[in-house]
Amino acid sequence: MSGTSDTPTWQCLLICWGDKYDPEYINHTIEAVIRTSASKPRFVLLSDRQRPGLHPDVQIVEFDPWWLQKQFRTIAFQAKLYMFEKGVVPDDLPVVYLDLDTAVLGDISQAVGLMRDRKSVLMVQSVVLPFGWPGRLVYRLTKKKRYARGNSSIVVFHPAECHYISETFRELYEKYDGFGIRPMIGDERFISWVAQEHINRIPNWLGVKFLNEYMYSFKWLIYLKAALPWVRARREGLSIVTLPGEYVKPELIVGYEDGFEIRDEKNRWLLWNDRALGSMKRRLQEYYRPLFETLEAKKAGAAE
Repeated sequence: MSGTSDTPTWQCLLICWGDKYDPEYINHTIEAVIRTSASKPRFVLLSDRQRPGLHPDVQIVEFDPWWLQKQFRTIAFQAKLYMFEKGVVPDDLPVVYLDLDTAVLGDISQAVGLMRDRKSVLMVQSVVLPFGWPGRLVYRLTKKKRYARGNSSIVVFHPAECHYISETFRELYEKYDGFGIRPMIGDERFISWVAQEHINRIPNWLGVKFLNEYMYSFKWLIYLKAALPWVRARREGLSIVTLPGEYVKPELIVGYEDGFEIRDEKNRWLLWNDRALGSMKRRLQEYYRPLFETLEAKKAGAAE
């Protein structure tokens, strides 16, 4: 780590439940953050259990069982809202939350410096209506029915100022005995809705969602965007790339060979070549290959 102080100045928050992620997977993310960060983080993992074998720097906080109800652990992931509850994450330092299918390629602590104030919530923009004053204006004019939405694979916030997010969800869930209003159908929708007055986007020079940045329905558009000099320069500096999507799972991309092409369920092309992806093709495979080599070695050792 390039920072010199041993005192944490921010927190890196991760969440894990179930059996999908081995300790080695979680440790891979933690070690990447340590390796690339300019300042020291505190690591907190929200988990449904104790997980032997984790990096010694991580603090495990076990879930309140209320948040682990089956309906909160579907593809909508409302269980993630537990990270905003009072007393769960220490409230002395700002937080950068990362999904575990996020590649850490550079200094994510930069995201903390983009908060305008302690009430700020930063997310990756996911729809056309932008965060900031346009989204807030539409939010007010439509009486909270329309709002700018983000992707919750990366969330930057100060825990001391965001308890209202989880508290409001619990109040509404109990009031309606279920998902009574549309924003409750997904964690990222709910964060975007309830925190709309304070949300701003994570800039695309720092972090992106792979699907939005590199995949389109037309091959020519992928190649055109990749050829723009300012886009190439911006992509070279990306620190955070989140990989949700059927064909961009880490365990798949480590095996993709140059020239591989496939269309996803939304008709978007994944073009696995340098012309389309630039250095990101190499960076992602170099990032994930050591992890899966470790997992394979572990599996082979267990089979002996």
